[in-house]
Amino acid sequence: FNDRLAGDNGTTIIETDALGNVVSSGRVRPPVPGEDLHTTVDVELQEKMHQAIGNLAEEVNFRGGGGIIIDVHTGEIIASASYPEYDSNLMTNRDDSDAVTQILKDDRNPFLDRSISGVFIPGSIVKPYLALASLHENIIDPLKQIYSSGSITIQNPYNPEQSTVIRDWRAHGWVDMRKALAVSSNVYFFAVGGGLEEQEGLGISRINKYLNLFEFEEPTGLNIPGEVKGNVPSPAWKEATFPQDGDWRLGDTYNTAIGQYGFAVTPLRMAVSAATIATGGKRVTPTLLKDDIKNAYDAGLPFTEREYQIIREGMQLAVEEGTAIGLNLVDVEIAAKTGTAELGTEKNEVNSWVMGYFPYDDPQYAFTLVMEHGPRSNLIGATSVMRQVMEWIIENRPEYIKKVSENDSN
Repeated sequence: FNDRLAGDNGTTIIETDALGNVVSSGRVRPPVPGEDLHTTVDVELQEKMHQAIGNLAEEVNFRGGGGIIIDVHTGEIIASASYPEYDSNLMTNRDDSDAVTQILKDDRNPFLDRSISGVFIPGSIVKPYLALASLHENIIDPLKQIYSSGSITIQNPYNPEQSTVIRDWRAHGWVDMRKALAVSSNVYFFAVGGGLEEQEGLGISRINKYLNLFEFEEPTGLNIPGEVKGNVPSPAWKEATFPQDGDWRLGDTYNTAIGQYGFAVTPLRMAVSAATIATGGKRVTPTLLKDDIKNAYDAGLPFTEREYQIIREGMQLAVEEGTAIGLNLVDVEIAAKTGTAELGTEKNEVNSWVMGYFPYDDPQYAFTLVMEHGPRSNLIGATSVMRQVMEWIIENRPEYIKKVSENDSN
């Protein structure tokens, strides 16, 4: 926004004598002040989020993290935090060359705004969108139960003596759709994503179709530069990226269905997508400027209110008794979905995610938070950070968690 903030310099002509004394002066052109811009950001909330992300990153050795909270009705960004950051004053003044050098050599990339410019493997936070697609395609009743023993075995179609075992993160037993979202059962989403035994799967074409309806591969239209696109794996993407790996396989579909393989998203995109679930199909254009607010609009998605409600109930159950139970707070009901995205060939490091919205029965804000590249053995992640943020909101911004009355909304 520098062009709008800077204004224009004026011009003054000064006449001096040979000794440099001013003889006369006159203003030829007066200066024009820049615009006053008013941001949507709640600075204290943003500082709390940044502090909580930074503290956890340092405590348990995450590479960094990012988080964002947006208004589900207007797209106003009330907090957007990224850790680590750099001191812009240091970079501008350059008085401390050692400090500047340290920033430039920091392999955690403090110049990356993780909330809008960071693309990360999402893991299980994509499962609500797979569930919506499977409901709309009528391939599974939401009450149908699928058994998770902790893994599935895929036979090699060319050699029956060979097989591949793909594991769930734990054995969940019998789970229906709401429960599968709550406990984040991989086996359930292997089944509805790629098919398993008698259960029909969406298949990669339909997975691509529905995920692209949520524009995971497109920028959100944020009004500052730096936003980047995501990626949804597809046979064409695989052929271009990994030509040596051959054709698309069933295992690729399974991994795509749980947000792995070549899946990549930004926290901002996931916050916008969480808002769409919260509002039953409306999409917001995120903004950091008060004078650039656009109300949510009908995104033209094909899902019914009943289908959205089933997903919302699964996300509420995740908070009540599932993987997001850390957000089960007395003062506000939250709907959320967690994700633990495995990284590298050894799978010993992860991205920890949580996304969702609040209040559950009258959504006002959607959020996404990612802790990047930490040890798999660590049991504390993004949900812990978001809990601290929500506790701060309850104490300091109770207006964010109250229902909007009919009079207020008018």
